[in-house]
Amino acid sequence: MKLRKLTEVAETTKSCIISCSVLKKEIQKVVKQGELNVDLIFVSKYFHVDYSLLEKNLRPIIKANLSRYPKGVILVYGDLCLGPNEEMKNLAAEYGIVKVDALNCTDCLLGGKGKVTEMDPNHEIFILSPGFVTGFFDSVKETARREGIDEESLKSLFNGLKGIVFLDSLEEGEKAREEIEKMNTGLPILEIKSIGLENLKHVLSDALERNRFLKKDGDSEKT
Repeated sequence: MKLRKLTEVAETTKSCIISCSVLKKEIQKVVKQGELNVDLIFVSKYFHVDYSLLEKNLRPIIKANLSRYPKGVILVYGDLCLGPNEEMKNLAAEYGIVKVDALNCTDCLLGGKGKVTEMDPNHEIFILSPGFVTGFFDSVKETARREGIDEESLKSLFNGLKGIVFLDSLEEGEKAREEIEKMNTGLPILEIKSIGLENLKHVLSDALERNRFLKKDGDSEKT
C-alpha cells in the first residue's frame, strides 16, 4: 500500500497532456523518444462530429485531473475544435489551463500559430493527417447516414476543392494513400507531404513552457 501511494505521488509531479486521440500516435511517439516528460490522456476523436458532445465529455476529464496534476494540465485541441468563436480558448481560460497555440490538429502538425492557413489560404485543399484517415472519416459518413445524408450527397460537400494533401507525420505515406482512396471523396491526392514530428514537438514544448510560467507565477502569488 505504501509503495502504491509513493507511486501515485510520483505520478502527480508531472504535467498532463489532455489531447484529442486524432494525434495519439504522434504524441505517444514524441514521448517515447524521450522528448517530453508528461502523462497522457486521450479523448476520443469521434466526439468531434458534435461540438456539444465533445464539450460534454471533455469538461469532466479536465475537472478530474486539475487536482491530480498540480504541475498543470495542457490541452491539445485547436482553437476551432469547439466552434468558430474561440469556444476552446474560453474553455481553457475557464479552468486556468494552457492550450496549444494552434487552430486544429493539422495546424499542430504544421507547427501551429495558423500555419495551416498559410498552407491553404483560400481553403481549397482537404488537408488530412493519419488520425483522420484511420477510422474518423468512416464515423463522419456513418453520422451523415443517420441524418439522412447519403454518400453521394456527402461527396458533393467537397465540390470546389482542388484535392487532398496528406500530412505524413508517421512515415506511412503509401499506406495512407490506400486508405485515402477508400474514403471515396472524389478528390485527387495532390501530395503526400512528409513532415515528421518536429513541428508538433515545437507546439507541445511551447505549451509546456507557458504552463511552467503559469505555475511558477501561481506559486509566487501563494507565497
